[in-house]
This record gives sequence, C-alpha cells and structure tokens, in this order.
Amino acid sequence: MDAQHPRHQIMTLSPFFHGLACSLLALTAQALAWQPSGETVPPAPQEFRAAWISTVHNIDWPSRSGLSGAAQRSELLNILNTCAQLKLNAVFLQVRPNADALYRSFLEPWSQWLSGPGVNPGYDPLAFAIQEAHRRGIELHAWFNPFRAKANVNHAVGRNHISLTRPDLMKRSGSVLLMNPSASASRDHAMKVILDVVRRYDIDGVHLDDYFYPYPAPGRSWTPGSFGDGKSPSQRRAYIDDFVHDMYKSVKSSKPWVRVGISPFGIWRPGVPAGIEAGVDAYEHLACDARKWLSKGWVDYLAPQLYWRCSPAKQSFPALMQWWAAQNTGRPVWPGIATARIMSSEDPGRPASEIAAQVNYSRSLARNAPGQCFWSVKSIMRNAGGIQRYLNKLYPSMAVPPAMPWCGAGTPGQPQNFTVADNGSTVTLSWQPSGNPVRKWAVQARYGSQWATRILLPGGQTRVTLPKSFLGDAGSIAVRGVSAYGAQGPCLLYTSPSPRDS
Repeated sequence: MDAQHPRHQIMTLSPFFHGLACSLLALTAQALAWQPSGETVPPAPQEFRAAWISTVHNIDWPSRSGLSGAAQRSELLNILNTCAQLKLNAVFLQVRPNADALYRSFLEPWSQWLSGPGVNPGYDPLAFAIQEAHRRGIELHAWFNPFRAKANVNHAVGRNHISLTRPDLMKRSGSVLLMNPSASASRDHAMKVILDVVRRYDIDGVHLDDYFYPYPAPGRSWTPGSFGDGKSPSQRRAYIDDFVHDMYKSVKSSKPWVRVGISPFGIWRPGVPAGIEAGVDAYEHLACDARKWLSKGWVDYLAPQLYWRCSPAKQSFPALMQWWAAQNTGRPVWPGIATARIMSSEDPGRPASEIAAQVNYSRSLARNAPGQCFWSVKSIMRNAGGIQRYLNKLYPSMAVPPAMPWCGAGTPGQPQNFTVADNGSTVTLSWQPSGNPVRKWAVQARYGSQWATRILLPGGQTRVTLPKSFLGDAGSIAVRGVSAYGAQGPCLLYTSPSPRDS
C-alpha cells in the first residue's frame, strides 16, 4: 500500500474520538445507504508496538513528585494521546519501582514518585491508566521491579515499606537497597504483590525488567561473594528460575489471557554470539537465564534491551537481534529499542533514522509476530531527532498485538444488529457482540484495493458518535472482534454503492 496516497492516509483524530472511531466506519454504512457485502477482508495486521513509561526518578511520568492528582492525570493523558496518534498499541507502565505502589495497595506504601513517600495522590493511577489506555485501543502491561527496595538508600519511604518492616531481608549494592532474592520471603513478597495486581486490575500484561540480582558496581571487580548472600551464581539462577516459573504459572492460573513478558539485558552472555563484548554477564552476575525462560515457555514474550547501534561490531544490533530471534521456539522476541539515545549525551550522534532501521530489521526476522518496544516514552514525547515522523512512516495504520493461542482459545463471533443514527455532521453507531468474549474491536476500511486498520476500540464499547468526515472515501468498511488471546473473529462488512473505490 502506498501510505502517502491521500486516500490511504490514516486520519489523526482528537483524543476524544480516538476510542470511538472504529465503529463509525461500520455503522455509517447504513446511514449512507451502504449495503452488506460478501467480499473477502484480510485479517487486521498483527504487530506489537510498545513504549516503556518509567516512574522511578520521575523519568517519564509524573514529571516530578508532588504534582496534584489533576496534573498527574493530565500528563498521563498527554502521553497516551501521543501513543495513540502514533499508532502504538501497548505501554509498559512502571507500577512498582521501589517496593512501593502506583496503585491502591494493601501490601506496600504509595510511591514517593507520585505525591511523596506514602502519600495518597487522591486517585488510583493504575485504574485511571488502564481505563484511558483501553479507551484508546492501547494495552496496559503492569511493569514491576521485583526486588529493588530503594533506588537510593537515602530515599524516604512510607511507614509500611518492607525496608522498615523486614530489615533482615535487605541487601545493599552500592547506593541501591534490594530485597535479597536468595531469601524465600523476598520472593514470596514480590510474588504476592504481582498477583494482587493481576487479580484486582484489568491489566493486559505483567512485565518485569532486567533487575534481579544487582549489576556489578562500576569500576569494581565482581566476585560471587560481592553480594554477600553466601550463594553461588548457579544457586542464584535456580532461585530466579523458580520465581519466573512460579510467577508465570500463578498469573496464568488467575487470568490466562494476561501476557507475561520480561525485558532482560540485551546480551545473554559476553561472546554470545561470537564477537560480542560486554562488561556485564547477565547469566552470571544478574542470575538471568532469559534464554531458558523462553525455551521453557515461562514467558509469553521477551523484550531484550538491544540499545546499541547497528554498526558497532562489539554490540551489534543486527547480530544480537539475529541471535535472540533464533532462540524463538514459538514465543516471540520483541527488541527493546533505545529512542532515549537519539542525539543524547550517551550517544550524541545517533539519528532517529537508526531507530527506523532497527524496526525494519526486527520485522525481517520476525516469524509471524513482529513487535518492537521503545525505551522510553519521554524521548518520543519530546520528538527526539524527529522520531515521530519516522514512527508515522513505520506505522501508517493500526495493528493488533499478535495472537498468543497457547494462552487460550475462543474466537469472537460476527458483530450483530448494527444500527445507525444520522445526526447531520456526526453519526452514532451501535452494534452487539456475539459468540465468545471480545477484548477489542478492530475497524478496517478499504481504499481502492487496499485495506487499512483504522482504529481499535475496547471490547465493552458498542456505541460511538463520530464525525462523518472520518469515513472519507472508503469503499468498504469492516468491523471484527479480537479476543483477549488475539484471535480475530469474522467481520461485518458493508460496501458503498457509489464509485468510491475506482
């Protein structure tokens, strides 16, 4: 499809209309005397397009601690609106950065990065984020740091923080305070926190980052005894393996559709693949055997942090991406791509075109489930190096996250009972679901011979009012349900009697 052709352009809607637009297409058909059609409609394209929203140190959101609840919500809406406009379909929201909570928790105190240590912000940020993300067709994956207690030992914390209630579990590494992963009580507590969120909130995924055991202190040699827990690297890997395995089983037992993913350090081990160098051995130092978790099916996806350029041989993005893709035995690998390094102090000369090249390379290696994850949303919001222009070219239309049939089965039925009310400049559309539950609705439109996915809607939304202009010159419109497992149901299709598709 020529994405630059005017009739193929995906019109950008205001935030209000973003969550509504898809139905317009299908329902408007009746008001404009469109007729049911038997033409074949291709499935909506599948691709995972995510951005990390980091809360620790107020990296991405909120911009600073102590903002009012209204200001926090306004900032988050701005982020979600931008993600929707750029046709991303998922965010990783950091909800537990320091054994604290960016949600109403009975287990841990309110995060200092909201309104101060232990201070209630006056609303539930996670509930708000889920609601607003889903309105925009965006999945929300709750991102947990399982064992970090304090990003800095001097940070103040709420009264029920685990560093105060269980000081015996604490280990210091440089300026960071950690819950000792070698202690079963630390692992049990982290598990309890994760499952509490899974059970109480309508999240789409659970996401863990690369912090298990601590990174080696800069400029200091690492030995197995550096952490001071008396355990060997193999023992530590066994603890983390058990934690990841048990977490996956427990999440799936509670809500099988919730996707479980981990974003490990981008190099599994120095020298793998040949020629790759690194000062960190994630396998040895962090007790992170992500390759094993992928091969055992203990994650639904991996997002290795491949934050290097394409050109350096010692940390080559293509070489590393190729190696990680080869570990894919049925579970996708979606690279973490560092938009944060565009023209940064870390890499002053890195252009935004580097990001586009990495996206396209990862697509070339994907089996049937392409995807990318961008670190982090702040660089996208400030349009570092013109990155938004590149993302608009990379994502000319919406996509649904790839299906994960190993998580569960069930295909939505065809939408039923479309009705439409012509209000003059707007159209109100409504329909009813049928068959198995619908997690989201995908609306597709045909322009000439090409189909484009125009927008995604939450599964609970079956009525919408939109401007007629949104329909444009589409020759046919289709609406289909998508299950929580990513299965796409049959569509309801209308075609225009006018010569729109010439």
